[in-house]
Amino acid sequence: MARTRRLAALAHHDLRLFFIGESASLLGSSMATVAVTFAVLDGGGTGADLGYVMAARIVPMVVLMLVGGAVADRFGPRRVMVASDVLRCAVQAVLAVLLLTGRPAVWTFVALLAMWGAGESFYAPARGALIPEIAAGGEPYEGKLRDANALAGMAGSLASVAGPALAGIAVAAAGSGAVVAVDALTYVVSAVALLALRVQDRPSRPAGRGGGAALLEGWAQFRSRTWLWVTTLQFTLFNLLVWAPFLVLGPVVAHERLGGARDWGLIMAFYGSGAVVGGLASLGGRTPRRPLVVATIATAGWALPSGAIAAGLPVMPVAGAAFGAGIGSAVCGMLYATTNQRHMPAEVMARITSLTTVGAFALGPLGLAAAGPVATLAGTAAVLGFGAIWQITTGLAVLAVPDVRRLG
Repeated sequence: MARTRRLAALAHHDLRLFFIGESASLLGSSMATVAVTFAVLDGGGTGADLGYVMAARIVPMVVLMLVGGAVADRFGPRRVMVASDVLRCAVQAVLAVLLLTGRPAVWTFVALLAMWGAGESFYAPARGALIPEIAAGGEPYEGKLRDANALAGMAGSLASVAGPALAGIAVAAAGSGAVVAVDALTYVVSAVALLALRVQDRPSRPAGRGGGAALLEGWAQFRSRTWLWVTTLQFTLFNLLVWAPFLVLGPVVAHERLGGARDWGLIMAFYGSGAVVGGLASLGGRTPRRPLVVATIATAGWALPSGAIAAGLPVMPVAGAAFGAGIGSAVCGMLYATTNQRHMPAEVMARITSLTTVGAFALGPLGLAAAGPVATLAGTAAVLGFGAIWQITTGLAVLAVPDVRRLG
């Protein structure tokens, strides 16, 4: 039965096109992230420089994403996503040329990645609103919304598997510039797939509504649901104290103690493999009676890779820990997205997505920028070990909230 339902999801015209477009662009982005990371380090950049470059991509998401959600609800999510693909394609094309012709300064990376992040700040909330529209069209079947989110998650998971591994090899063979050029082309594939969808570009917010009133309406919907803002707060602190240090200090440890880009690519590929396994298990399966309980338990997996590096383990145990984290990320991502879409009004979905995403990433730039300097003072193992303990502790705190346990 589960296999039949998996095939039904992939046979759906719009789900299949969306999956292809997402997979292509996320594969390119996954490869480009690794390429940029080692372009900075190989160009003489420090761990602190890398943190600044990575933060530059996140800052526009925090600043602009609320606007992006309102724009997507006003003009329709597909239009906004295509425009975002065009912008990100242009940015990556410029960065590719600069990398192929020389060694850009750190400020150049910061400026271009900020523009890349600006495109993503409009794409992400629009994507959250488009998925329910895709699931509402075509031949109906039970669980299509859940399967749509599972496929969306699997697109990222597959990119996480192939992207870092391919990037590690491609950077060594052809250089970072070639990898970033490939990323620019993948945004073209994404835009074409979006334009071929059969959904209608119907704005969900009347043209006469002001932007400020629209943002306030979304905020009122967000704060009225305890389970929504509590889980968002959990992810805010997760990105600050767990994932940002892992993303900055993990490559530094790989560069200094492990095998460099290739081993870091292997670790992240295992993370993506775990996410693929979690996504396949979710696709065509049953939604738990208490989805947020299961999702919160699954977030404990993110403690594993930070703890493994903190313990000084070699690359394969760290990769195994990342595999477990990937399974948890796929399960909790699908359950959180489906729960939000089922319990929130469709007309504010892009704004709610922008609020949850901004909330989750609000302190991420600070974590990315501070990880290197704090590790210099306290030690890399101490920073990563604290993050692992924090992740377990906050999961238990979220499970203690009655609204999280009761939501069906």
